[in-house]
Amino acid sequence: MTMFRLIPSALALLLAVSAPAAPAAAPASAAPAADTNLWLEDIEGKTAIDWVKERNKTSLGELEGDKRYEPLRQEMRAILNASDKIAWPAWRGGMVYNFWQDAEHVRGLWRRATLAEYRKKDPKWEIVLDVDKLGKDEGESWVYKGASCRVPQYTRCLLNLSRGGKDAVVVREFDAARSTFVAGGFAIPEAKHRLEWLGDDELLVGSDFGPGTLTKSGYPRTIRRWARGVSLSSAPTVFEGLESDVSVDPASFENETGRFVMVQVAKTFFETEYHRMTPDGKFRRLALPLDTEIEDWDGKRLFVRVLKDWTVDGATRKAGSLISVPDDAYDAKDLAGKVETVYFPNSRSSLASAFFVQGTLHLLIRENVVTRLYTAEREGALWKRTLVPLPDNGTIGIAAADPFRSELFVSYTSFLVPSTLTLIPKPGAAPEVLKSLPPRFKTDGLEATQLEAKSADGTMVPYFLVRRKDAPVDGTAPTLLYGYGGFQAVYGPFYLETAGKAWLERGGAYALANIRGGGEFGPAWHQAALKKNRPRAYEDFEAVAQDLIARKLTSSRRLGIMGGSNGGLLVGAAMTRKPELYRAVVCQVPLLDMMRYHKLLAGHSWMGEYGDPEGEEREAILGYSPYQNLKMGVAYPRAFFVTSTKDDRVHPGHARKMVARMRELGNDPLYYENIEGGHGGAADLEQRARRTSLEYTYLYRSLID
Repeated sequence: MTMFRLIPSALALLLAVSAPAAPAAAPASAAPAADTNLWLEDIEGKTAIDWVKERNKTSLGELEGDKRYEPLRQEMRAILNASDKIAWPAWRGGMVYNFWQDAEHVRGLWRRATLAEYRKKDPKWEIVLDVDKLGKDEGESWVYKGASCRVPQYTRCLLNLSRGGKDAVVVREFDAARSTFVAGGFAIPEAKHRLEWLGDDELLVGSDFGPGTLTKSGYPRTIRRWARGVSLSSAPTVFEGLESDVSVDPASFENETGRFVMVQVAKTFFETEYHRMTPDGKFRRLALPLDTEIEDWDGKRLFVRVLKDWTVDGATRKAGSLISVPDDAYDAKDLAGKVETVYFPNSRSSLASAFFVQGTLHLLIRENVVTRLYTAEREGALWKRTLVPLPDNGTIGIAAADPFRSELFVSYTSFLVPSTLTLIPKPGAAPEVLKSLPPRFKTDGLEATQLEAKSADGTMVPYFLVRRKDAPVDGTAPTLLYGYGGFQAVYGPFYLETAGKAWLERGGAYALANIRGGGEFGPAWHQAALKKNRPRAYEDFEAVAQDLIARKLTSSRRLGIMGGSNGGLLVGAAMTRKPELYRAVVCQVPLLDMMRYHKLLAGHSWMGEYGDPEGEEREAILGYSPYQNLKMGVAYPRAFFVTSTKDDRVHPGHARKMVARMRELGNDPLYYENIEGGHGGAADLEQRARRTSLEYTYLYRSLID
């Protein structure tokens, strides 16, 4: 399967509640003040970069000058560069591929081994590509962004190389069998590409072909059919979307029964048209509503997740359900009598993903936020599920699979138990633990619990808390609260590899809020905080913070919050809505100017999530947009903003302008902008160790001192 997804498969609690009033941070009809900081949106402009350097100098001088910083950085480096990490697999054509980074190979090695070799404690790897050497030889700061290989052989690959970690990549054809670039092979200049192998010598390509070929969001609008030996500029256009679409992307499923090729047209971030490629090379739209996601294909039928209730074939398919339909259903009559419900959720469960391994359907299901894996088989008109015996009370993920092989690699992680990699040799076989991560921090006396907080509208919001069992319940425990709450993303239990060492071992507590806007309980949990209802996510987060304080597990003096990207917007809104509730704020690669987000880089693509600042959602957005809601005379927490110059997804201008405005109002926030790193904030493990150490040094100074 080589499906491209605009959002992770997430990764329904159905709520009949009315939208809360917008927060009274500013009169809903008030116009934002004139923006005097627009010059900071000039990403590489000299004046803006000089400002960045000055802010970096101040913040780094303070944080790196703290006596705790350097020992912590060495600890983080040791964990991130450890040689005993799990070498997570990619399973391709009977070989285990792995991308590996350590202190010697900062940008990484792409390598492979046989499964028999991989089973060993210290496998002997064959190097396929040395990214550090490639960058040095070519004088480029290359960051490896994955490879799309021709199945089932996996010998010819389209290698994605990013300058400094940007989403935009350069594509080159690579011969994995010979570990070399293909002379005269497929090559595409830097852009945000969407690619699909159509045959050994032919591709479907979405890219920047010049004026009129990109959407307003900056993604491909047209698809070309490109044959080897023909210039890309001469390749014919075979599909064209609208400028208002988010993206137009080729995709396919392939298994032993054949191949299913299509184009996905994302009308919004959560609404998609599916157009199947027919034998004559043309495309026909499938009879699926916009709010569905195709999970897999068994050779004859598509298995589809329903995001909103869909009445079809005489029945209503509940949001969050998995259904199957014929793969050649182009209109309603093709669906008559042929729609089957495979799975439907209850109030505390949701489907994470569905996929086939050697003809057996597998379902990853979240049950009260923890994940379980099932196989499923039809028994008459129903599908019977069988639980796969794996560790419980954590997060299970699919580490690797090949549609032409029977083996399935499964990951497991939880807060306090080191991650493991398990091999299931074939459907129904007993799982075998292949690899285990050694402990990275001391867990003696620690416990992880799941609690609930009541939000403003009465909704019960779950959250996890990891802390010492004997910690005093008197409000003195330094606590870090993390949240995201958007785009259907799900944050379940995960091994606190760096946070455990940096924070838990030093007496801190860690909380993870599963607020609305995420996909923890299916589509309705996400949709409850869309557009005008976005404040529900912030109310949920505030409810968790207040619950921690009410239980005397911490206090406002000892409470810090952290979030990145949409989570950066979350903590930015939290800080401006209730500044008295928090002592520390770590705001990473954030959206903050929500009146201009749709005009900056990929921001236009997120209007399906946040709404239109120039349309009917304007007043609601203005009511919470952190940048517009900063006020003179308010004592805000001394926040720490972290971003990247090379982030071509969320514009660094968001963080820059927020800091500039706070300084204008008499505040003194800390700011660090990494020159590289893309949206992840770090281009390699050394940069990640530095950024992580800066953040926790800031938290020590804010919450422990």
